[in-house]
Amino acid sequence: MSDGIEPLVEAMLRELGEDPKREGLLKTPSRVARSMRFLTKGYEQDPAEIIGGALFNEDYEEMIVMKDIDFFSQCEHHMLPFYGKAHVAYIPDGKIVGISKIARLVEVYARRLQVQERLTKQIAQTMMEQLQPAGVAVVVEAEHLCMRMRGVEKQNSVVVSSAVFGVFRSNQETREEFMSLVHNGLSRR
Repeated sequence: MSDGIEPLVEAMLRELGEDPKREGLLKTPSRVARSMRFLTKGYEQDPAEIIGGALFNEDYEEMIVMKDIDFFSQCEHHMLPFYGKAHVAYIPDGKIVGISKIARLVEVYARRLQVQERLTKQIAQTMMEQLQPAGVAVVVEAEHLCMRMRGVEKQNSVVVSSAVFGVFRSNQETREEFMSLVHNGLSRR
């Protein structure tokens, strides 16, 4: 099957001064096309379906935190990678979600051209809409290759973004408990 991305990659190689017919570059257009389809597969997935299919009635009203969810995304400004960890918490109000679905939700939004701020907010908003919990908090920590490889070339910069809704926004103690769990952590076994 032909992919519309391939001729664009071939043209880009020519624009950069390369010969797309050179042995090492012969399959590059199709490799790049497959890679881009994989890296942006989140456009083909419905975040609401991922969460909605794994909701369970449960009488539990304490904080649930899933931390250190690895993700890889691409900045929409330069199409260079940014990657890091997402930390997601919610306080149920009668419904819990299968924990793997939280990681899948992060993945769906990360596998789109993104900015970190939108990624953070989309995860939190979808959790709020689908679970209707007492609150949701999301913190995303990421390293951006557009900051390291080009422009200002700052090698050790990390961007942290957060989105809080419900009791995480209105109750300082709840927000602090979440931040403490994320940053101080629990001992790992």
